[in-house]
Amino acid sequence: MTKDLFDVDGRTVVVTGGTRGIGAMVAEGLLEAGARVLVTSRKAAACRTAGDRLGCPAVPADVSTAEGIAAVVDAVDAEFGGSLDVLVNNAGVTWGAPLDAFPRKGWDRVLSTNVVGLFELTAALLPALRRAASAEHPARVVNVGSVDGLRVPVFENYSYSASKAAVHMMTRHLAAVLAPDRVLVNAVAPGAFPSDMTAAALASDSGRALIEQAVPLRRLGRADDIVGAIRYLASPAGSYLTGVVLPVDGGIAGCSG
Repeated sequence: MTKDLFDVDGRTVVVTGGTRGIGAMVAEGLLEAGARVLVTSRKAAACRTAGDRLGCPAVPADVSTAEGIAAVVDAVDAEFGGSLDVLVNNAGVTWGAPLDAFPRKGWDRVLSTNVVGLFELTAALLPALRRAASAEHPARVVNVGSVDGLRVPVFENYSYSASKAAVHMMTRHLAAVLAPDRVLVNAVAPGAFPSDMTAAALASDSGRALIEQAVPLRRLGRADDIVGAIRYLASPAGSYLTGVVLPVDGGIAGCSG
């Protein structure tokens, strides 16, 4: 039994925003563990590149739109026969601007993707998740939140931090509603990982050092860190967890205050 605790072999998985950053780390890690993975991205070119590199289906889809959500549902039907074991809601955007100049579009774009899109895609894929779920092998939804939804951020990313706090509460709410359906809903709250969102801050040695010094473990997150956490939540090892928000942040949330 113990050797199979983290087994995801053959599990069908969708990773939104899976062509770069944390999403690409997760997609590649789960593929290497034997899962059947489909990735999505807003950009068709990024999908082609990721699909060729990873050797998995890659679907252009903007999950903040009805058309994008329909494209993901259709792809799950075509690739997995309409049965989905794991949905990793990773697609997200950010916006930074000073408080006095923060624009309305910085709210509209971020909330429509990070909160509304996540909710509507999850709802649209519920038939596939319910089809895969059983008492022995519950289906999983893993939402990617952020440490910025757990603490006051360093940067002026007001809509982003608010959206990730909303993701954390939505995780708990969905978990309570879907528990009878044997669909487990959890979240990870990553800290500083190399990604497009952190690229500017990490571009200089001084910027990287500043970020690392703010992490109790004094380093950035690595692919194995986030893959391990999500594989745990997607595997038999995580079958008795739902409604959990798991910080994967080098101690930022747990060691502060």
